[in-house]
Amino acid sequence: MKKFIIGYLAFCTNHGQARCHSKMACKNDSSQVKACLDHSDMAGESRAGTSRETTDSSSPKQRHSQSSGNEATDSRQKPGAEARSGDTRDEGKLKSKPECHMQLDKLSANRQHTVLIDIKEFYAGRIVPYKGKHVWDSKHVKLPQHYPPNAMEPRWAVTDRALKKLTQRGASVGDVEGAIKMYNPAHNKDWSFEALYTYVERLPKLENNFSHLISKMAKLALKLPELIQHPIPLLRQNCSHTITISQEQISCLLANAFFCTFPHRNTRHAGSEYGNFPTINFSSLFAVRSPRTLEKLRALFHYFNTVTEEATKPIGLVTFERICLHPSKWPEWNKQMENMTNLRVYSKGLIEREGQGMLQVDFASKFVGGGVLGQGLVQEEIRFIQCPELIVARLFTEKLADNECLKITGAQMYSNTSGYSDNFEWHSPHTDSTERDEWKRRYCQIVAIDALNFADPRQQFTEKSIKRELLKAYVGFKEDSNIPSEYTPAVATGNWGCGAFKGDPMLKALIQMMAAAVAKRDLAYFTFENRKQAEDLQRMHELLKSQKMTVGKLYNLLQDYCRYYSHHHHKAKNVFDYISEKMCVRPSQL
Repeated sequence: MKKFIIGYLAFCTNHGQARCHSKMACKNDSSQVKACLDHSDMAGESRAGTSRETTDSSSPKQRHSQSSGNEATDSRQKPGAEARSGDTRDEGKLKSKPECHMQLDKLSANRQHTVLIDIKEFYAGRIVPYKGKHVWDSKHVKLPQHYPPNAMEPRWAVTDRALKKLTQRGASVGDVEGAIKMYNPAHNKDWSFEALYTYVERLPKLENNFSHLISKMAKLALKLPELIQHPIPLLRQNCSHTITISQEQISCLLANAFFCTFPHRNTRHAGSEYGNFPTINFSSLFAVRSPRTLEKLRALFHYFNTVTEEATKPIGLVTFERICLHPSKWPEWNKQMENMTNLRVYSKGLIEREGQGMLQVDFASKFVGGGVLGQGLVQEEIRFIQCPELIVARLFTEKLADNECLKITGAQMYSNTSGYSDNFEWHSPHTDSTERDEWKRRYCQIVAIDALNFADPRQQFTEKSIKRELLKAYVGFKEDSNIPSEYTPAVATGNWGCGAFKGDPMLKALIQMMAAAVAKRDLAYFTFENRKQAEDLQRMHELLKSQKMTVGKLYNLLQDYCRYYSHHHHKAKNVFDYISEKMCVRPSQL
């Protein structure tokens, strides 16, 4: 059978029958104008339980590459290379892109995929905005240039005049503050710009000439009506939908976020229109003077300096895909017969570097980006600061539900950083040489999955909590079911939800191993300098593999552990020791 399958795939490949990477890549006979979008129909279909699985039955075609262009540039280990001291591994190299990439169908728009560039122009070698029809409603981003007239002078006219003043030479922080407050008069008294003043006072002009850069950023922000000519749908809960947008369009949207031009987005109190969305205007970042804020501003200003220079501005696309898994697709964990997939554990290295080409896990907040525009500086916020294009997801992504994730494909890395939390520092510019796919997206895919936040760590050792975390990890790890595992890269992850959210690292590792097994993906697991954890995890994985442990049997063992823990939590053995003991005592039952 195996030889037959391999032969069949080779036959299909030789005959050029490439199938689409996911539903968003499927061909659509209708024009972009017709396909993008009947949003009322889209919402109705999605809320009825839309699946992201494809209906195309043709076979995959692997894309071969002479050189990946994304090798690690520092001395730390990349998965697939020889293990260094303190790292443990299984045999075999983990799959990553572009080596295991499948050729995509042509970029197309449909009711589940909004494309903000003109596709015909794209295939003619140009990236220009797609011209759609303006809307102002609850299903789309409310753009400042379309604010309904309710005064003597339209809001965008005020914004345009204020930003044009900043394009002149010599703009100061006071000028920026005055401009922002001109079109946000309700916040004249409560918005502070202390962090921005401190940044300019302390940072040498050689790093960022503030006045010159502000002028370039204001010019970029003013291009909003030119660059965004099609409605941007909100990625709402219970609705699978995809947005593909150019990096230039993202830079313009982020420049507007910096200048706080987005209307109706300055409050998130209960019952407010956008109370279920993250913040997007940068006002919260400007308010608090702290070392954390200064380092964030250094990275963000470097990004804006890069994208406003003709020689360095990015020229590709980025895709944002909200995936909602209908309950009919949820695994019955106690019945799953899959064995553990391959695992390689690394005590050294980083997900975003040594995990290049893999599906990289963002240890997310339900509100994507977490505290990136505030004081947060843990794994998610650091990734968003290194790759500011991720921040634009906050403009249109509603809070994630338990059966949802957000996948971002093509984001570029602009900054090297070091440290964590209070020790975080912007280090240097990063030159991203990662190759691009057929849609001109970097071979970088990030999945945002939010772990439960346990005020009481004991709450995680319950069947309800474990099932929730399994579902969340599975939604994030799951690939299109029609794509063979040979074309599915490994997952690069680590101690998901084990910091401020108080998750148990051993339990979270087992949960991710189980979800990866059902999703048919291998794992690269980074313990961030914790060598003992790396060794313990590798031993546990080897034991599970040697005993041919299935996901269903391991799930039942975890339920046994939960019952044991509820009676002995003050002196309970850890979950690794408990499972090891049970496996050795009752081998006949495994």
